[in-house]
Amino acid sequence: MPLEKTRRCPRLGHEIAFAYCLTCGEVGGPCWKVADCWWEYFDVVAYLKENFPADRVAALLNARPKPKIASILELIQQAQERTKE
Repeated sequence: MPLEKTRRCPRLGHEIAFAYCLTCGEVGGPCWKVADCWWEYFDVVAYLKENFPADRVAALLNARPKPKIASILELIQQAQERTKE
């Protein structure tokens, strides 16, 4: 079963399960790199097509990363919001 497969995550730098990749993206959905990371292990595109709406799969397959500065600013904003709580 693909959910139990593990590999090193290029973003986090350690071993993670495929199941995590399906929940760590925006709004609790799949990571934008899921197809790039898992294509060598199994037919990840077929899995996504079977388990997610077509528009979501298309968005994942055509996803591009945010510019680094935008990601850094988002992280700063998230940290500031956490310290206000």
